[in-house]
This record gives sequence, structure tokens and C-alpha cells, in this order.
Amino acid sequence: MQQFTQAETPKHCLVHNYRLNIILNLYIWKFQSFFPNYVSSASLPQPKVDFLKGELHRKHPGVTNLKTVRLPEQLQLAAQSIIHRVRVPQLVERSQKLTSFLWSRKRAVEDLMLRQKAVSMEKELWEKAVQNIRGDVDEQLLEDRIRKKVLSELRRTTYRWTPLKYDEDLSMVYMAARLAGGYAAVRRALNEIKKRDPSFAPQTLLDFGSGLGTVAWASHSCWGDSLKEMVCVDSSAAMNVLAEQLLKGDDERAQPHIKHIYFRQFLPVSPKVQFDLVVAAFTLSELLNANDRADAVTTLWRKTNSYLVLVENGTKEGHQMMMEARDVLLKKQEKVVHDSRPASVFAPCPHEMTCPKLAKEPVTPCNFHQRYHPLPLPGRHECQTEKFSYLILSRTGSAEPTPEGLDWGRLIAPVLCRTRHVHCHVCCSDGRLQHMVVTARKHSRDMYRCARNSEWGDQLPIVEYVEEETEVHSDSES
Repeated sequence: MQQFTQAETPKHCLVHNYRLNIILNLYIWKFQSFFPNYVSSASLPQPKVDFLKGELHRKHPGVTNLKTVRLPEQLQLAAQSIIHRVRVPQLVERSQKLTSFLWSRKRAVEDLMLRQKAVSMEKELWEKAVQNIRGDVDEQLLEDRIRKKVLSELRRTTYRWTPLKYDEDLSMVYMAARLAGGYAAVRRALNEIKKRDPSFAPQTLLDFGSGLGTVAWASHSCWGDSLKEMVCVDSSAAMNVLAEQLLKGDDERAQPHIKHIYFRQFLPVSPKVQFDLVVAAFTLSELLNANDRADAVTTLWRKTNSYLVLVENGTKEGHQMMMEARDVLLKKQEKVVHDSRPASVFAPCPHEMTCPKLAKEPVTPCNFHQRYHPLPLPGRHECQTEKFSYLILSRTGSAEPTPEGLDWGRLIAPVLCRTRHVHCHVCCSDGRLQHMVVTARKHSRDMYRCARNSEWGDQLPIVEYVEEETEVHSDSES
């Protein structure tokens, strides 16, 4: 067969090769149009660490979200039976009003802040009065007028916090308003521990501000019969009675569906008695001031053997109460140390620095959401969403050490999936908020697929990667 050098290649061969090139490029273009997310593996960065641990991308270790939560069947049937039996007038309307009130509730204004505000207003009014003085003025009369004006303005502009006293009637309204939503938030928070620390099997539980007993139900859903003792503390006797009725299915003669639950109106006195799991859900907002909240959190931490879980509404107030508690436990030095193991943040924060959301204007709450099925009352048929803020502190440290080259960030907003890229707003381990645009080319195919399968509230793996040595040139570059 005759051989040709490049210079001697016949013209018809060059034309043939040119046509083959066009046909090949056409096939590539068609393939990419049908499979837009496909990227050649030769051009992808490779992660330095295997963070999937054999899991599917949609079940990667950072996924802690739950599907739509339902109340346990026995709990829902008991609640419906009680509502049908007691017949509270205007229950649906009153429960809606109570829900709105609890969501919009603020913390009481601290005395120091109130005094500072009064001094500032008085100073401003005196300056205006001095500028407008003409001739002799009775200073005592002017001072009285200014003080009355200050008091009037303070009454008008200051939020008046009032405690809620849960009698039998209000407890029923609260059950209709908050049973399902409160259960969903607590169940989601506890799932974080169950997913990330599978070896944790608590035997004892303390629920401070137990209300309807939703924490006991949610804990039982997570860990079942491993729980041997559950102490529920609530100052409202009516609420404790209602919680017991729910446990017995609204039948006084029946055995409780969950055993080993004990109701109290006061916390156990001894600081040496500890519980594997301590929870305070929607309780800190019921305390008068920052000192009361700090004392309560410190007491609860002393009683914590493994995990302390705090949950509040997903408002600015709820988030700021979580950060108050976090600062108290990470910074406070106790005079008498009953347990020398330090507190560490388990969730949701991936760091122990100042919350970047509080340092950024405008301040927005760090909150998360959980879909749930509400109690089947008139006007409530569709699924609803519970927005909440939470904090989990641990005495045991991280459940598993993070390998070198891997960080876990927290997704703090809905994930936006677009063609061949994903928008992720992440709170990172260095204390910064970051808007990441995740692609397979930049961040590896594994991280890209994990991002597409993650939701608001999940952890996102942030991995270091190495580029493949093979270089790929496109036709436009040649």
C-alpha cells in the first residue's frame, strides 16, 4: 500500500477527514443537548477525601432533613378524642390567634435598656426645651412636663411582655394550635443527633417546659425503648394533666402508650443527677429576662450528660435567644464544676464564633423549616411548614472527627438548582457566610450531585480537590 507524508496527502483524504470532524462534532453537540449535566470525567477535579462513605448522593452524610412529618397515630387519635369530648368554644379561631401571638411575641425589654432609653429621651427633650425658652421659666414645672412626656412615650413604644398562665381552657387551645408544629420542630432537631451520632442511645431524658409532652413522643419516635426514664417538668398543673391524657389515649383506665414518663412541676434539685438528653422546646421565651434565661440554661447544662437541645420559633427573637444561650455556655466559667467536660456546638453552627447573621445588616434570623401534617381540624387539610431555630450542644465533642481536606457547611437558605450549576448559601466552618455556585467542573461530580440532592438545613460537604493532569482543549482553543 502506498504511504503518503503529511505534505503529500491527497486532497480527497483531507476533505474526508474534515467531513468526519464535522460529523463527530455534530454527534457531541447532540449528546450534550440531550444530557446537559454530563461532564467528561477526565476534566473533573477529584476530591481528596471520600466523604460519601458508600452512601448514595441523595443520602449523603450531611442530609438531616425529614420528609413531611406526621404525629404518631396514638397521639393524634388521643388529641382528636379530647377535642371532641371537651368542646372548647371557638377552638379553631382561638388557636389561630394564639399561634399568631406566640409567633410575634418578643422578649421583655431589659431594665437597663429601658433606663438608657429614658435618659436619652429626657436629654433630647431638655435640649429642645432650652432652645425654645423665652424669658423666665419655672424649671420644676418644665422638668415635670418632660418626665410625663418621657413616661408617655415609653408606654407607647415599649413592648409589654406578659406571662401566659396555662389553665385547662388555654391548654386545650394550645394543643389545637401547637401540638403538630411543635412535634415537627423537635423531631427534626432530634433527627440531627440520630443521623450524625448513630451510636447514641439515650436512657434518660429531661424535658424542661414539657407542655403537651411532645418531646417525649418525638424522642420515643427516634430511640424507642432505649429510653428508660423520662422526666417532664412544667409549672402548669393543667398542662401536665393534659399531657398524661394524651399518653393514655384519653382513657384514664388505660396504660400510657409510652412508659417510664414522670411529670413534675419543678426541676430535680441535685446538680449531680444528669440525663443523657436534655431538651427545652419553646420554653426560654416564657422566661422574663436574660438573667432568668441564662440561669435556666446553666442549670440545664449541669444536668446534661451528652446532649442539650434548645428549640424556639424561627423569628429574630427566637434566633437571638439561641445565640444568648450559646454564648452563656461557651464563655461562662462556673465557680463549682460538677462536670469538667466542656460544651461544644453540635448543630446547627459549623463553628463557635460570633454568628455572622447577627453581624450583617439587615439582621435576619438563622432558621430552618419542617413540613408537617396538622391536626385535622376545620380549615386545616393541607400540609403546613414549621419555621424554627434550634441549638444542640454536646459534652461528647464531635460524633466523628472530620478528615483532613473536608469541611461541613450548613445550608441556611433554599438550594436553587439550575442547569449544570447549583446556588448554595452556606454558613462555613470559618464563621463566614458564603454564596457558592457549585458545578461539577469546579467542585467535583460528587459534591455537585450532593448539592443538587441537599435541602435548606442540611450540611453540605466542602472538599479540597486535586485537578487531573490530563488537559482537555476545545476546538475553539486550537
